Amino acid sequence: MTDSLLSIRGLCKSYAAPVLRAVDLDLRGGEVLALMGANGAGKSTLARILAGLGPPDSGAMSLGGEPYRPGSKRAAEALGVQIVQQELTVLPTLTVAENLFLDRLPTRWGLVRFGELRRRAREALARVGLEAIDPETPTSRLGVGERQLVEIAGGLTRSCRVLILDEPTAALTSPQVDRLFAEVARLKAEGAAIVYVSHRLEEVRRLADRIGVLRDGRLVATRPASEMDLDEAVRLMVGSNPSRDQVRHGRALGDVVLSVRNLSRGDRVRDVSFDVRGGEVVGISGLVGSGRTELLRAIFGADVAESGGVSVAGASPRRFRSPREAVRAGLGMVPEDRKTEGLLLPRSIRLNATLGRLGPFTGALGFLNQRKERTDVVATAERVQLAYASTEQPVGQLSGGNQQKVLVGRWLERRPRVMLFDEPTRGVDVAAKFALYGVIDELAAGGAGVVVVSSEVEELMLICDRIAVVSAGRLVETFARGEWTEEKLLAAAFRGYAGEGGSVAGSDRFPSTRIQSTDYTD
Repeated sequence: MTDSLLSIRGLCKSYAAPVLRAVDLDLRGGEVLALMGANGAGKSTLARILAGLGPPDSGAMSLGGEPYRPGSKRAAEALGVQIVQQELTVLPTLTVAENLFLDRLPTRWGLVRFGELRRRAREALARVGLEAIDPETPTSRLGVGERQLVEIAGGLTRSCRVLILDEPTAALTSPQVDRLFAEVARLKAEGAAIVYVSHRLEEVRRLADRIGVLRDGRLVATRPASEMDLDEAVRLMVGSNPSRDQVRHGRALGDVVLSVRNLSRGDRVRDVSFDVRGGEVVGISGLVGSGRTELLRAIFGADVAESGGVSVAGASPRRFRSPREAVRAGLGMVPEDRKTEGLLLPRSIRLNATLGRLGPFTGALGFLNQRKERTDVVATAERVQLAYASTEQPVGQLSGGNQQKVLVGRWLERRPRVMLFDEPTRGVDVAAKFALYGVIDELAAGGAGVVVVSSEVEELMLICDRIAVVSAGRLVETFARGEWTEEKLLAAAFRGYAGEGGSVAGSDRFPSTRIQSTDYTD
C-alpha cells in the first residue's frame, strides 16, 4: 500500500437536513474502499463531492498531497477523479459511441472522425462485455442494465487516479459483475484508488480491502474488510439485522388475476404465456437483454404488443395501447428506471405520491384539499418506512431507495389487481429491501397478483412463490418453490441462446417507447 492518495477532513454537507457530518477519511492508491450505509446515510453525497458534482459546506480535501476542491465534474476528471453514478446520465438521443466520448470526440480539422470514434467505442464496449452492441445504436434502445454498462465503459476509458463506483452493479447479472471486477482489479494493480459504494454484501466481501460504514451522515467505522463481519456491518448501518423470516410464503391463492397469452413484440418478447393468481408472487428471471423488462412493458402497454393478449381479473383478452388503459383495467407498474419513467424529481413528495389519483382530495368545486392530501401522504410514508424531512421536500433530494419508496407508495393507495415490479430494489439498502419485501407481501396478502423482475436470483428465491425464466425473449421454464436452484435458473437463462450466436441485446427492430410519468393519470 502507498501513502494516502486522497485525504478528507471534517467534510460537512446539508440540504433540508444535515447529510454529511464531519467526515474524515483517507484513501490509498492500489486499494478498494467499500462505502456502506443505509439509504440517506450520505454515501452518494460524499461520492458527488469527491467527483466535483457539488461543493461541501465545510471541510477540506487533498489529492496527492495538494489541496483538492474541484469546481466541476470536468475539473475533477482533469485531475484523474472519475465517477460512475447510481442514477444514469447517458443521453438517450445520442448514440452509444457519442455518449462514451461526448467531450473527447476524435477530430481532424474540426470534423469528427467517425471511423476512429467507432473503433474506440468498440474497444470500450468490449471491456464490459458489450461486444454485440453496435456503437451507432441510439442509447434509448438499450435496457437499463446495458446503459449502466455504457456508463461504466465511459469511466474506464479515462485516465484514472481515483475511480468512484456508486452502485454500479444494481442492474447487472453475475457474468457482467465478474467482468467489471476484472477491470477494477486491473486499475487497482496500476495504483488507482477505488471507492466502491454498494448495498450488495457479497460483492463487498469479494472486492474490498477496507470497509467504511456511514450512518446518519457520520463515518461510524472504517477497518480492514478481513476484520469486519458483514452482519456487524449491517448492524452498524441500520441498528439491526433484518431477518429472512420476515418474508412470508404459503398464502391462500385466489383465482387467476393476470393471464398473458402468446404475447409478442419483435425479438425481445416472443410468444409468451403465463398466469398469475391472486395472492401469488411470480418472479421473472433471465440475463440482461433477455426480454424481462420488455415483457413487463408489453403487458402494461408502455410498448404495444404486436400479437397476443392480456386479461386482468377475467376480462376479455386485449393488447393495451398505453399505460393509462392498463391502469384503468387494474394494472400497476413500478418501472426499472425510476428517475426518467416514474418520478418528477424536482417536484414534492406530496405531488409524486398522489400523482394520478387526486380525486379523493378534490372537493365539489374542484379545489384541492392539500391538508387531506398531506395526511394521506404521511400515512403512506409510514407504510413504506420513508425517511424524509417534509412532504414538500423535492423527491430529487431523497436517496435512491427513498425515491423508490415514494413510487411504490403511490401504487399502494391505488390498490391494483395486479402489480408489476421491474427491479424494485435496485440501489436499495438492506433494511429498505426488507421494507419493500413487506410491501410486496402486503399486496399479495390483500389478494393482488404480483410479478417481480429482478437481476438478483437470490432475491427472487427469497420472495417468490414461482419463478419463470425468460431467455432470448421466450419464457423457457417455470419453477415452483422447492423445485428451483440457482444452477437450474442460470441454465434455463442461457437455454434460448443456444445456436443463436449470442444475445439479442441491441436489436433495432423497434425503438423503445419510454413511459412518461403523466401516462399514469386517469
